[in-house]
Amino acid sequence: MTSFAQDPQFSQFYANPLYLNPALAGATDCGRINLNYRNQWPGLSNAYATYNVSYDQSLPGINSGIGVLVMSDQQGDGALSRTSAAAFYTYKLKVSEPIIINFGIKAAYYQEHLNWEKLIFADQINSATGEITGPTSETPPSSMDISVMDFSAGAVMSYYDMFFIGLAVDHLTQPQLSFYDNPDSKLNMKITGHGSVNINLTQGMLGGYDQDDIMLQPSILYMQQGKFHQLNAGLYVNKYPFVVGAYFRHNFQNPDAVIALVGLTYNNLRFGYSYDITMSNVGGKAGGAHEISLAWDFCIYKQQKRRRIRAINSPSF
Repeated sequence: MTSFAQDPQFSQFYANPLYLNPALAGATDCGRINLNYRNQWPGLSNAYATYNVSYDQSLPGINSGIGVLVMSDQQGDGALSRTSAAAFYTYKLKVSEPIIINFGIKAAYYQEHLNWEKLIFADQINSATGEITGPTSETPPSSMDISVMDFSAGAVMSYYDMFFIGLAVDHLTQPQLSFYDNPDSKLNMKITGHGSVNINLTQGMLGGYDQDDIMLQPSILYMQQGKFHQLNAGLYVNKYPFVVGAYFRHNFQNPDAVIALVGLTYNNLRFGYSYDITMSNVGGKAGGAHEISLAWDFCIYKQQKRRRIRAINSPSF
């Protein structure tokens, strides 16, 4: 049997900035903590559940940013789990007054664990009744754990606070993730392109956000990993303290999902909830996908006039 898999994907990709692009580490004036939870297809025995927490901080004195991210991904109700920890560094280059480019790198440690007892094979199933009859004759791997190192890189360019575009390449080393020493079982390189425009509907201009303004933020994300392609396109409408958004996700073979999002900002806290309405052949019985994000922005360093590089005004969710 041959199977293919991709990295976990989040519908609120801007609410998980370090996972989206290493160059977004330290992209704000203040430090921030992001927590994300995604439960995909809960109707299929909790098929995929993903958690992560990240912290990043701008270092204005050296035009840099740093960050860390820890993630846990549970597949098949825990039959296969992946835990990762990553560190980030970003350098911020002011090309001209309007243009700033962030260059980021990521070093990550992955550990995969196989829970053999939760796997069910064809020879265990009674073809007449569908019941599990006994143990399998399949041979388990010699080790149920895999540990690898991995590296990623990315860049983000912003033009004032009007728009920005980014490109990230994950799994540059394409590490092997096989429990049976299969040389073809590698973590495929992932290429991600994304961008967003900030349209101030109140003032009739690009950028220039004031708290009472209504902002429209069209956004797009393209991702390719191995033979898998995905396109997310949609927009946010932001009127403080509320955000609403809608996205369409397409994987080029068939429509995947329509995504609806609501968000709330209170002081330095942000909360977002989104639901994926499944349109693929998996069907509505899979239960779609629930996703929750929580973020807290806080300043360790006071604002200083000598700060050299401005923050990137990206969507919050």
